[in-house]
Amino acid sequence: MSGLLAGSAHWDWWLLGLILIILEMLLPGTFMVWLGSAALVVGLLVLLFPALDWQWQWLLFALLSLASLSVWWAYFRQHTLHSAEPWLNRRGHQYIGRVLTLAAPIVNGQGKVRVDDSIWKVVGADCPAETRVRVTGVEGVALRVESAEMTAGSPRHG
Repeated sequence: MSGLLAGSAHWDWWLLGLILIILEMLLPGTFMVWLGSAALVVGLLVLLFPALDWQWQWLLFALLSLASLSVWWAYFRQHTLHSAEPWLNRRGHQYIGRVLTLAAPIVNGQGKVRVDDSIWKVVGADCPAETRVRVTGVEGVALRVESAEMTAGSPRHG
């Protein structure tokens, strides 16, 4: 194994860096690109200092990888975009707090409600059709509801 590590030339590191960057394009996330960048830098250092032992090369690779990942994570945490519409792709969560009328009665804990132009499955206490209910949560693809008469105030009506 030491024979494999001992012969590391600058182009070996560049090849490793390119492979890691290509893997980044194929896999989700932003992780491999920083490892690939560290490998490219180590390749440059080996080109400039060809007598650099393989142990130092791998140590530099590890340190540069950790440093680049740390810098990226610190930058990402400070520059994360916050959406004006956080529930855009979670449609059911948009309806929490809204008061709706049951389209079908809730029987054995399940019923249906019309929300704008669609019908949603609801779960909650048994109620007859046409009962006003408030959306209190989301359970998978169903809206969790309770009778609107049980809760005070209704900020939104549907």
